[in-house]
Amino acid sequence: MNGPSTRMLELLSLLQTGRSWPAQELADRLGTTSRTLRRDLDRLRELGYPVESTRGPGGSYRLAAGRAMPPLVLTDDEAVATTVGLRMAAAALAGGATEGAADGALAKLERVLPPRLRRRVSAVAGATEAVTRRSVDLTVVDALAMAAHAHRHVCFGYTDRAGTETDRHVEPYRQVLLDRHWYLLAWDLDRAGWRTFRLDRITGVEATGSTFTARPLPATMVHRTGEPAGPRGVILFAAPLGTVSARLHAHAGELEAVDATTCRYTTPPDDWEWLAAVIAAVGVPYRVESPPGLRAATRRLARHAANAVPDQPR
Repeated sequence: MNGPSTRMLELLSLLQTGRSWPAQELADRLGTTSRTLRRDLDRLRELGYPVESTRGPGGSYRLAAGRAMPPLVLTDDEAVATTVGLRMAAAALAGGATEGAADGALAKLERVLPPRLRRRVSAVAGATEAVTRRSVDLTVVDALAMAAHAHRHVCFGYTDRAGTETDRHVEPYRQVLLDRHWYLLAWDLDRAGWRTFRLDRITGVEATGSTFTARPLPATMVHRTGEPAGPRGVILFAAPLGTVSARLHAHAGELEAVDATTCRYTTPPDDWEWLAAVIAAVGVPYRVESPPGLRAATRRLARHAANAVPDQPR
């Protein structure tokens, strides 16, 4: 039979799955008696774990949400997944009152990892790169998520791609992570239409006292992969599909063969300046078919490249 400490940890691990456990099933899983099980559950309650129970022949136990957050018991795989996830979050989130929250949680978790798990975490971290173009303020993510869940109107400041600052009043619906950028999908009340907003360009989120009734999302707004709406980039490459796919480093979009010697890349709305550089780096002839923003960014890139290498006098 397991010792008391090991048995308590195993009991806590079972309860933290969120399901209700019949008393007999719990006792069988722990290899103990019903009386010992009740004693162990009472010890957990004394430690602050809110264990709920239902009485009777079909009595069961479950761990309810408490006022405070007691220590968690994680399996090896859960501990590794949590640590790696926190590493990614620390690279992507910043700012506000929650500055360093992911770093702090990560440091606490890594301090208590046993050596065998530290090696696994180090191996995964060493072979993984958390790439973000701009970090997102966690207070913005949190405020928008709470407002969307409660169907509350929000106001915020927004800076568009051209650097123009405006105040926006919207109905927030969901936040979407697409190709290393976070977006907010919302109904813009002042413009009476659906809009997407880059989260790293949003400041000063304030939830108003008013609420809204959720509108049905148009099918064109959110695709199967959760892509935000907007003009899509379309590029025709004068090279076979296999050649382009081996060199194209953009992570979102679809690359399809047109014929044996050409292929077309279609990508969701993005940072056109960045995409223009990525497309040029493929190193094969191509033509930007749309949208105008990507065409303009490509022209600017071509001018900068030409100016960087002026003609040499003979």
